[in-house]
Amino acid sequence: MKIAVCDDDRTTREQIASLIREQEPDAEVVTFEAGEEMIKSQENFAVSFLDVEMKEMSGIDVAKHIREEQEKRGSEKSIIIFITGYREYMEDAFDVNAFHYLVKPMDEKKFQTVFNRALKEVSAKHRQKKLSVIIKYNGMQKKVLLKDIYYIESSNKKVVFHTKDGKIDTYGRMDDWEAELGDSFYRCHRGYLVNLEKITAYNVDTIDIINGDSLILAQKKYSDFIKAYMRYAKDGGIVNV
Repeated sequence: MKIAVCDDDRTTREQIASLIREQEPDAEVVTFEAGEEMIKSQENFAVSFLDVEMKEMSGIDVAKHIREEQEKRGSEKSIIIFITGYREYMEDAFDVNAFHYLVKPMDEKKFQTVFNRALKEVSAKHRQKKLSVIIKYNGMQKKVLLKDIYYIESSNKKVVFHTKDGKIDTYGRMDDWEAELGDSFYRCHRGYLVNLEKITAYNVDTIDIINGDSLILAQKKYSDFIKAYMRYAKDGGIVNV
């Protein structure tokens, strides 16, 4: 696992690198003293610790560049954790989908908690990449990775898989797919089974999906959904809300 630490303060940079190695000895830690230096490296990092108030290029600007490049390549979002001495940058951190926000001077216990959660999410992403299901489609069997499924919709005697590569319909029962797919999917309505990783927003009756679709959330299921989503997140699930 490659982890970046970008901070123009040498003491903070070395402290973070040391704390990372204590928790994850096998990680490859790469340090940068300027945002431009990190961008020029063109390396992909699973986790990036970025100082918000760097002199030439702020950590927010570095994060925006990272997100723009990931969007261009169609790659999944990496984990970004901001380091700063000021809390007023919190809103900007949310704009680039930051994983967390740590305030200087660094509290080591807080760092350990946040970094442990980040490691769990990285592990979840790796597991999700490997997991797949076999769908009978047009007389053939098609392997589909779970990470590529947005949600599943019931349609008469068929179920329709909405995936990043389009729709796939097959004969089957939602109950059977709900049992097979496990805790990373949630039956938000009798007609929908949503991949929790793909949720971008929700309220008492609607769930928004990363592809722009909106699903019905049965009102009687709202409390159970919140509990299921919190368990999923606590267990290291990928969160996009």
